[in-house]
Amino acid sequence: MRKAPISPPILLMQRPFNFSAGPATIAPEVLAQAAAEMLDWPDANGRHSGMGVMEMSHRGKEFQSIYTQAEADLRELLAVPAHFKILFMQGGGLAENAIVPLNLSRYRAQTGTNGDADFVVTGSWSDKSQKEARKYCDVHVAATNQADGHTSLPEPSSWQLRPQASYVHLCTNETINGVEYHTLPDLKALGSDAALVIDFSSHVASRPVDWSRVGLAFAGAQKNLGPAGLTVVVVREDLLGHAMDICPSAFNYKTVADNQSMYNTPPTYGIYMAGLVFQWLKRQGGIAAMEARNIAKATLLYEAIDSSSLYVNTVQSHCRSRMNVPFFLRDASRNDAFLAGAQAAGLLQLKGHKSVGGMRASIYNAMPLEGVQTLVSYMREFERTGA
Repeated sequence: MRKAPISPPILLMQRPFNFSAGPATIAPEVLAQAAAEMLDWPDANGRHSGMGVMEMSHRGKEFQSIYTQAEADLRELLAVPAHFKILFMQGGGLAENAIVPLNLSRYRAQTGTNGDADFVVTGSWSDKSQKEARKYCDVHVAATNQADGHTSLPEPSSWQLRPQASYVHLCTNETINGVEYHTLPDLKALGSDAALVIDFSSHVASRPVDWSRVGLAFAGAQKNLGPAGLTVVVVREDLLGHAMDICPSAFNYKTVADNQSMYNTPPTYGIYMAGLVFQWLKRQGGIAAMEARNIAKATLLYEAIDSSSLYVNTVQSHCRSRMNVPFFLRDASRNDAFLAGAQAAGLLQLKGHKSVGGMRASIYNAMPLEGVQTLVSYMREFERTGA
């Protein structure tokens, strides 16, 4: 069991509210714990190690205890079934766009040829994913929302899935475009035996996952799980052992799983920080409690946008993201003034992604309701006064 959290004076201070899409805000309680243990990590019984986590051998008993606890806590939080492996890797979501096809596109044992993968393209990240996968396998875009500017989600019944596809890739929350799958598709009901692969980087741990419909899920940690540098992969055991010969050993899921994520030196500090986040999530009441909070935050912000004559969100209401809320000022000439005023009010990182413009508020698990309330108050005041 993890030791009790640290509560230094930093928790009594009013920090600015950071709406960055990633690397994103981390709960002050977690940061305080990491700060207190920076020079000398104590174990669960209070015994001091005499070194910080960044200095530890990844094979030493101290870090092994950190790793074991983190893996167990994540499995508990996400209710990951026993027949799935949890891997702690490096490379982020962009690397997984290559690592997934290198591992899965041949899991049906096509001989001497590259495999097949179907993609549903719903925004910038799934588009990046399908382009990267083309280097390693035959890619088919089964559906896309490009025609409406990535503001909706194509109905699964309309997807053109191939019977020979090894896997179907979805980005279940598009960080830039602000669309989110609130229910995972059932590929078997669509007549497909392919494995469902989900990139859930920007809404991992914000809601439950129906693992009966998932073959593999991956997430960069820097949005909801901790600092950049750690990538979490949750993969069904039957999908292991089918990697292409050209797949680097350190990226072969079976090799990583067989070595408990220790085939190469893992991102030790990222794992430690994620472990602190997992403990924090458990203290908040777990995933069900976080989902309820996230619904409340998103509802408040979307209602403020929809009731305004200045702000607009173009995503269809049934697939709006709870984590990443893009919005635009109808008078774009006021954008700079809006951002300057927000900065002065302690509301940080609200500028939208350069590819779409406008504004974006990322309201991950660590963003408190108070932060969204403060943002809404500022938005209303700016609309009323123009400054």
